[in-house]
Amino acid sequence: MTATLSSTRARAALRTSARTSGELLLVLLMLAVTLWILGRMWSVVWPLLIGLLLTTLTWPPTRFLRRRGWKPALAASVVTVLFLLVAMGVVALIAVPVASQSGELSDGVFKGIQELREWAAGPPLNIDDAQINKAFDTAVSRAQDSLGNVAGAVVTGVSTVLNGLVTAVVALFLMFFFLKDGPRFLPWLARQLPGRLATDVPTVAERGWNTLGAFVRSQAAVGLIDAVLIGLGLWILGVPLVLPLAVLTFVSAFVPIVGALFAGFVAVLIALVSNGLTDALIVLAIIVVVQQLEGNVLQPIIQSRGLGLHAAVILLAVTLGGSLFGIVGSLLAVPVTALIAVCWDYVREQLSEPSEGPGPGTDGLDTDAPVPS
Repeated sequence: MTATLSSTRARAALRTSARTSGELLLVLLMLAVTLWILGRMWSVVWPLLIGLLLTTLTWPPTRFLRRRGWKPALAASVVTVLFLLVAMGVVALIAVPVASQSGELSDGVFKGIQELREWAAGPPLNIDDAQINKAFDTAVSRAQDSLGNVAGAVVTGVSTVLNGLVTAVVALFLMFFFLKDGPRFLPWLARQLPGRLATDVPTVAERGWNTLGAFVRSQAAVGLIDAVLIGLGLWILGVPLVLPLAVLTFVSAFVPIVGALFAGFVAVLIALVSNGLTDALIVLAIIVVVQQLEGNVLQPIIQSRGLGLHAAVILLAVTLGGSLFGIVGSLLAVPVTALIAVCWDYVREQLSEPSEGPGPGTDGLDTDAPVPS
């Protein structure tokens, strides 16, 4: 017996598909408008995000002091000052040894250039000094011809540095206020919202805050492992400035892609000018192996455990964020994805059948948590 297509069911299916498509388009339109608004407000949103990430680092000692009876303003002030001292100490730990060995490094740079020229003059390249000088003169000529572009790039770079300093100062002040007044935010937010929103929004905000803390802790763990492994390799090879390079590796772990490239370039350069080409290639191999281990094994595993995300989701999020928004997108891809997952899990809990029971974290608010995102 041949089944015939029911026109009634077909029209109903078409109407359902059309309604679902329209609702999906409205949701996508809302997301596009939200992203556009955030883009217009980026000068405010970016320091706010940095301030929140810094607060996740400094909130545990602040909470410890507050639980020992310290006033909120005093605890926040002490922790903020200590954070500044630690940050300046890290900078000094990198800058002072480099400055003390600047003469040795400059001699090494000259020696490294001479070695590269001698290597290029031999087989298989067989590049003589005349060709090298000609290439150098051509590069100088092109640089002179594009002097205006270089000046414009310098101005842009100076503007970027100034904007970065302003962002850092604003983020630091926001961190202080978050540490001082953060625990009062969730109760205040619950009083301002009507009905069920008074419970839903603070609960999601609390979970989002915990997610940000897990992200920062996982990045710190990954950076520490990178610093130990690369620092150990540099120490075995006898490369100078091992401690500053290890500190630089740890700090750069918080800036995906560019941070690792910059720290690796500095380590290879110092190995080249101090130990020679062979050790520089060994350092490059060590950095490549460690970075591959970090990017493909350590970071996905550590972040997936801390954030509740699958390792493949983290890799795809970083790739998508970097392709859409560059370095900033790579930096914020994982925490944003984790926050989206938090919202989705809460919505799914509220839409599930009562027999499944409430999800974790819905039994109350943590009034001892600072400002969530």
